[in-house]
Amino acid sequence: MADLTKIINGPWIVEPPEATPPEIQLLKAMDEAGLNPPDSIHIDGRIHRFNPDGKPGNKSGWYVIYPDGITAGAFGDWKTGLTQHWCAQVGRELTLYERIARDRRYEEAKAGRDAERARTAEIVSETVADIWNNCAPASAEHPYLKRKGVQPHIARVSGDGRLVLPLYDEKGELSTLQYITGDGVKKYHTGGPTKGKYAVLGYPGDTVYIAEGFATAASIHEATKCAVVIAYTAGNLSNVAGLMREKHGNNHNIVIVADNDESGTGQREATQAGERWNMPVIIPPIPGDANDYAQAGHDLLQLLQPDLDDWLVQADTFCEIPAPIKWLVKRWIQEDALIMVHGPSGSGKTFVVLDWCLRIAAGLPSWNGNRVKGGCVVYLAGEGHWGLKARVAAWKHHHGIKRLTMWLSRDGCDLNTMQGYRKVVDHIRALPHPPRLIVVDTLHRFLCGDENKAQDAKTMLDACAALMREFGCSVLLVHHTGVSEEAQTRARGSSAWRGALDVEISVIGGGDGKPLQLVQRKQKDGELEQPVWVELHDVYIPGWYDEDGERVKSAVVEPCDAPQEAKKDTKLAEHKKMFERAWFATGSEIVDGRPYIDKKKLLDFLIQDNGITEGTARNMLKPSHTNKLIGYLTNGEVIKQTGDGWSVFDNTFLSVLLTMR
Repeated sequence: MADLTKIINGPWIVEPPEATPPEIQLLKAMDEAGLNPPDSIHIDGRIHRFNPDGKPGNKSGWYVIYPDGITAGAFGDWKTGLTQHWCAQVGRELTLYERIARDRRYEEAKAGRDAERARTAEIVSETVADIWNNCAPASAEHPYLKRKGVQPHIARVSGDGRLVLPLYDEKGELSTLQYITGDGVKKYHTGGPTKGKYAVLGYPGDTVYIAEGFATAASIHEATKCAVVIAYTAGNLSNVAGLMREKHGNNHNIVIVADNDESGTGQREATQAGERWNMPVIIPPIPGDANDYAQAGHDLLQLLQPDLDDWLVQADTFCEIPAPIKWLVKRWIQEDALIMVHGPSGSGKTFVVLDWCLRIAAGLPSWNGNRVKGGCVVYLAGEGHWGLKARVAAWKHHHGIKRLTMWLSRDGCDLNTMQGYRKVVDHIRALPHPPRLIVVDTLHRFLCGDENKAQDAKTMLDACAALMREFGCSVLLVHHTGVSEEAQTRARGSSAWRGALDVEISVIGGGDGKPLQLVQRKQKDGELEQPVWVELHDVYIPGWYDEDGERVKSAVVEPCDAPQEAKKDTKLAEHKKMFERAWFATGSEIVDGRPYIDKKKLLDFLIQDNGITEGTARNMLKPSHTNKLIGYLTNGEVIKQTGDGWSVFDNTFLSVLLTMR
């Protein structure tokens, strides 16, 4: 029988597994980092160089590994900028002291790498300076230049016939050289730094271009006569762009001309550099670079400097052709406009917006007596999808509609981010019809950021404007009002929202079966319409049952008469109009957030501006005279006495005055 005492009674010491030799581990790590490892590894605390990519003559790979204690160090590739710390696995957790020693080795390896690179760069700098000085100016007959169809410019030629190009640092000192054979094979001088290094064709003027290769830069310079900076590689575009921005300032026009690579590398690197340094990016519309575009017979100058359009128009010409407002829903929803519909949560604003959208998508001829123009609608729905589905089904049944030219999103996205915007645009482009109207319901479900911050509001407004340009349509934002009673008639968040709108509509009331009032707050290009009243009608949806077998119903919007309490007598309207005129005429004073008018100013207004006798005017200001101006408005709780005057307390009247101010 086997002896189990050692298992049962201990000593419970587990021997660590035998670790792979450090040399083998390092070779594997280099391979996983995308480098071509050297044939052998030397662990001696010295810098060793190797060929990292298999290309002839390339020795930009390096490693330095320390042998004492825990085997550790670093490796990388000077050409690509790769640097990676490395520590051998010993089959157990490192002790605190071993980790400290390992980290010290990392720092020593980094210092050794930097020192070696500095020494190499210094040697290379002296070497390439001698080579460059001994090179002759290149001839336009050089095979590479003839094939590319460009002039030599700054290029020189070496003794073995290769084209030679300089790479300078930000101080203007020569760092290394690029060699190009007649058939286009390019190689840098071994050991020379290339990151952030560049050359310039021409002298900087109003516009500076940045391009990858010499032939591309030469084609751009010859077409535009502008200075062109050669970055030499796509990966170096951002480094060089940063140097140019620092050199020329934030307001200088610096343009990046990308290569249209099949891999997408040129476009990606150029776009990232443009976004980072606030520079426009031009990409040839066909595969290849700007030189290929010119060689194919296309107009490179037109691509880089397109003719100006008629952005500035002479005033007489501008007004010759009539331009009446175009409407999707006449007097309410404009074409090519940014619109906002807002109301408190649960006010029924989505029912109202959905009714407009469905009428447009169904091609129904009118809404509340106003003509409707049919077309495609895209409804970006960020919430309440089950309820939205029922509302659409109920509306179709109620109006007898079989088919809608309308698409709805399954969920929300951050529309004011590049990823979210591209998602929306790509999906809309795939539709069979371009939209006449895009609805964003609700705004905060599609906004990345804070609706109260002007900068976040601007990015969302920019995204909406881009959608309008892209598809030639209107964009309608559904938004909530503020929380306080005074804020129930204006949109929540930054004032930037209202400033950018073409049309603003409030949905007021609703709840407990009460009608909804639709009030226009802003109509940038037209007259404000009188408020409209609508109500919700219950509609049972055919074939819809809940889990208990009960029929499912939703609601649809129908026009209705104003409720009795809303039918104010003409006398109240007249008195409010008089107060409104007086308030504007006397300076539109605001006290504690409310429109306020001083008693003496109001008296002077009545006498001097309206020709009312002083006695009659004083009677109009007595609160006891309930059939006169102040008494009538006070009795109706439209205004209240505040100090030596009166403030507006009726929220609807208050909102109207503040909106018109």
